[in-house]
Amino acid sequence: MTGQAAEPSSDLPGVTLQGDFNHKSHCLFTKLKLRVTPGAWTCLLGLSGVGKSTLLRLLAGLNTGGTFTGSIQTDDSVPIDGRIAYMAQSDLLAPWLNIHDNVLLGARLRGDTPDHDRANDLISRVGLSPHALKRPAALSGGMRQRVALARALMEDRPFVLLDEPFAALDARTRSEMQELAFEMLEDRTVLLVTHDPAEAARLGHYILIMKETGLILHPAPSSTPIRAFDAPETTEAQISLMQQLRAD
Repeated sequence: MTGQAAEPSSDLPGVTLQGDFNHKSHCLFTKLKLRVTPGAWTCLLGLSGVGKSTLLRLLAGLNTGGTFTGSIQTDDSVPIDGRIAYMAQSDLLAPWLNIHDNVLLGARLRGDTPDHDRANDLISRVGLSPHALKRPAALSGGMRQRVALARALMEDRPFVLLDEPFAALDARTRSEMQELAFEMLEDRTVLLVTHDPAEAARLGHYILIMKETGLILHPAPSSTPIRAFDAPETTEAQISLMQQLRAD
């Protein structure tokens, strides 16, 4: 990956992943280098199956079902473990817990004192206060995804990995949750996987397209995110991204 703009000033370290990944006899990527810029949103697009979610799982230290040969390094040389909040494609809600307790699940698993006031505030901000005592089975898919987003925001970690966090939401709610996440993750180091060029054009300080041949750095709009969905630079970037995704 070359041609990256100067990194914004930040006290947060960035992360660099580089190496090869094989799943059984299939090489998913080789000699790949991913740079996640500190204190900024890096958006990652690409066709399904190209390895975007695998990169997130590698960074999160989760099982991938394959073999990674390479390194994951932080700028400050402090291990990334314990500094990550991760939101998967699936909401992964505990079916026996209500919304409130699902949002507090991370603290409970660590044995930390639950911050009920912060949980209530986040549940309110994702628009689910009337449903706080319901269990996941009583919620729609979009509502469940908002619970998972609130749980990820609850973690308040310096590195945030988001795997299609807004995909199940209607257009209006998606826009609102993008704005909420961007506000609450200000100055965090964020890697967002998305299939939506408009989302990347709106949120990304840096935009990467993952192909079988590696990563391509795509120019982000010159204006500062979060950008208006109907701003000319946003729509122009969206069109350009779509053209790049459809190219061979």
